[in-house]
Amino acid sequence: MDSEIKEEIPVHEEFILCCGVETQVLKCGPWTDLLNDQSANRPKLLIFIITGNPGFPAFYVTFAKALYSLINRRFPVWIISHAGHALVPKDKKILTTLDDPNAQEIKDIYGLHGQVEHKLAFLRTHVPKEMKLVVIGHSIGCYVALQILKRAPELPIIRSFLLFPTIERMSESPNGRIATPLLCWLRYILYVSSYLLLKPCPEKIKSWLLSVVLQKMNVQSDFPLLNLLEPFCLVNAAYLGSQEMMEVVKRDNETIKEHLPKLTFYYGTIDPWCPKEYYEDIKKDFPEGDIRLCEKKIPHAFTLHFYQEMADMVADWLKDDLSQIETETEGNKD
Repeated sequence: MDSEIKEEIPVHEEFILCCGVETQVLKCGPWTDLLNDQSANRPKLLIFIITGNPGFPAFYVTFAKALYSLINRRFPVWIISHAGHALVPKDKKILTTLDDPNAQEIKDIYGLHGQVEHKLAFLRTHVPKEMKLVVIGHSIGCYVALQILKRAPELPIIRSFLLFPTIERMSESPNGRIATPLLCWLRYILYVSSYLLLKPCPEKIKSWLLSVVLQKMNVQSDFPLLNLLEPFCLVNAAYLGSQEMMEVVKRDNETIKEHLPKLTFYYGTIDPWCPKEYYEDIKKDFPEGDIRLCEKKIPHAFTLHFYQEMADMVADWLKDDLSQIETETEGNKD
């Protein structure tokens, strides 16, 4: 499966200005411009992946490819970076596109609520209004996905999968207790040290360092991950993390209740960001919800080594929805 995914499935990389911020979008499948595609073969649905923090889409490519393959390449799978987590390489161009006229007014775009508005602006300006959406959130991407449901009820989202969801009590979680002082009180040390150490570092050395680290982690990437060593991106990731610790406190039960039939939650048994007790609590509050507990000891960062297992599950959960869309499509042709 890995060799098939790696060699045959096209992934198109774009850098756009979204809300005036450089944004990386990775598009799995042959459809690169859904908005201007008026062909009869244009898909009726888009699968939209919102990453965790840091928001580097390259880490999600193997998962997206596996999922795309499992749904028989019928629908596009797109991954978007967080605002401020991507810089355009010197050999790449920024595509000029129409932007949301209100998007320029977004305040604190690198913060938590700004990231929500950033994703909404993208969906409103790059995806046809009538196109159905499946939103997959991972980690803090789950919080963003819930906020999208809350703030944009007009979007035709038919399902949302929340994988290892950090949607409550982040600072109280095992990892949160460690991360909170680092991100909220000591992040300025990170700011200064990253600029002093990494800013003057030549690109060749950064590339070498990254290759060594990724090799040790046994991680391969189809796209460069130099943003991992860009001070601008690291600073913004730390800033977003500090807001997560302070603002992701209480679970948004009202939004969950309103959209419960669309939601699937997947909690880990070894996840230090959302421990098992968080699963037990939400299961108690929403016994009728599709709330699942991992039985395979998949870690929070599933995209590194467990992307195939997660893709298998998500594809299985999607079967009925995709069959219904295909049935509707065939009916419209008749």
